[in-house]
Amino acid sequence: MKTIVVVGDVLLDTDISGSARRLSPDAPVPVVDVDDVGRRAGGAGLVARLLERDGRQVHLVTVLSDDDASGLLRTALAGIPLTSGPSDAPTPVKTRIRAGTHAVVRFDQGCSAAPVPAVTAQMLSVLAAADAVVVADYGRGLTANPALRDLLGTLARRIPVVWDPHPAGAEPVPGVAAVTPNLAEALSAAGEAPGGVPAALRAAEKLLTRWQSQSVVLTLGAQGALALPAAGLAQILPAPRVSAEDTCGAGDRFAASLTVRLLDGDGLEAAAEGAVQAAASFLAAGGVAGLEAEDPLFGTGTPDAMATAAQVRARGGTVVATGGCFDLLHAGHARTLLAARGLGDCLIVCLNSDDSVRRLKGEQRPIIGAGDRAELLQSLECVDGVLVFEEDTPAAVLERLRPDIWVKGGDYREDQLPEAALIRSWGGETVTVPFHPARSTTALASALAKVG
Repeated sequence: MKTIVVVGDVLLDTDISGSARRLSPDAPVPVVDVDDVGRRAGGAGLVARLLERDGRQVHLVTVLSDDDASGLLRTALAGIPLTSGPSDAPTPVKTRIRAGTHAVVRFDQGCSAAPVPAVTAQMLSVLAAADAVVVADYGRGLTANPALRDLLGTLARRIPVVWDPHPAGAEPVPGVAAVTPNLAEALSAAGEAPGGVPAALRAAEKLLTRWQSQSVVLTLGAQGALALPAAGLAQILPAPRVSAEDTCGAGDRFAASLTVRLLDGDGLEAAAEGAVQAAASFLAAGGVAGLEAEDPLFGTGTPDAMATAAQVRARGGTVVATGGCFDLLHAGHARTLLAARGLGDCLIVCLNSDDSVRRLKGEQRPIIGAGDRAELLQSLECVDGVLVFEEDTPAAVLERLRPDIWVKGGDYREDQLPEAALIRSWGGETVTVPFHPARSTTALASALAKVG
């Protein structure tokens, strides 16, 4: 198996979580009753952990202190091959206080400027044997080490090197496969004022020239990414809509996934598109909080509808679901989906698989495959997630999802909707919204057949 080496700065992330139901008598601030204290590796450590959970062979090259926080950090990195030298600086610790799903405050310790550390021969030896490299720079000086930079420059000529920069860090070495600043970092580095995609493109062009990299890939948050190769046109790669309380770690997930795709032979556009999808899925699965989940979603594909519903439910919101084949989307579908979304805080569409549609509608259907149907639905602003089911009825998927409201389009009676009793069993409600008989997939399909 090919080895991905992650080189860069590590830090200790601490989450103190609890509930806040009262204000302090001493000051108008919430009192957080602590339920849990969690610690994990951040920075390059998080990138390495994500790759390890992807099933990749990964090795982390970094520098560590000898303080108590460093001991906790080594524990958090258990299971990941680690080669480190001395940092000669305190371990950076970022502590977040959370009340429910909301961050109350963050404390940073040991995060002031650090001297450029030395690198050991063993660190360089591990790096030299890499099949791909992620440089996770968090501004702690490691990427400014001359010997490390010389080796990274040599490696960039023969293997994929992805450089995730930091405003306080060193500039990327020339020739790397991709540099992945976020939009704010890119605008600041290029001296550009905010101004939408045109400003982002100008910044990318300036940085591509300055850094002499093979590409610059700007992450644009909810808007996705902008990929600019050294030769060719810029491409905007939209992101699926995701409801996320905490976007921490999304950039690390993006850089890790981009490296994996480039190592596996994808071109820049396909690699960046896959990285956008992976970052969205990471956030939909709970972000860094989802790292402790038994079966988190860190792959590619559309954001996880179950995770989206769980987040809404955790906030006390209402989960709405509807279902159907949605083959050849038309205005009637759009009206039904808009009406359904207006009944709650998220809308999950339960979508019949291709085999299910074939059994219900005949061998000539579906006209559009399940993957494309799901993507079209997910692109609608009113749809928050899609669940594809194989059965002839949505009963099994509804049992998993357990929506608060189940919506059907049409003039149905309750005895015509067998799933109504199932919905009622957990306290949910079944409702209908107006049906538009002049608009149907069957009519569209017939009209297309005549044209053909």
